Amino acid sequence: MTIAETRTWPARMTQLSEATAFVESFCTAHALAADDALHLVLCVEELFTNTVVHGHGGDCDAPVRIALRAAPRHVELTYEDHAPPFDPVEHLAGAAAELDADREERPVGGVGIALVLRTASRARYVREGDCNRLLLTIARAPR
Repeated sequence: MTIAETRTWPARMTQLSEATAFVESFCTAHALAADDALHLVLCVEELFTNTVVHGHGGDCDAPVRIALRAAPRHVELTYEDHAPPFDPVEHLAGAAAELDADREERPVGGVGIALVLRTASRARYVREGDCNRLLLTIARAPR
């Protein structure tokens, strides 16, 4: 059995706390492990912040949609925004290499998306019309 919930917010940094509260509430309501909740919150914080700061260049009223689906062995996070096209999966190799580099050699930024994608057991990006859609599958922690 899968359980799904979806919410939408404007792409404003003031909405980030509501988005993460939605994730935390979902995790609590569906008895997800604390590690699962932390991974999902990290993903949403990073993606939402990147949408506002880098995608839109600041706060705007464009929608950000987050959908969560809990299955017995994994959680699916679908993240959608209407910022300019950006495929984080395409940039994974470069970001992952930067994450593995010595701290002194790493450029500032670019590490967050690597952490998000490393959290997922599967990641897929789709651009549909003016919508970026990132689908992440995260294996649930054993109980």
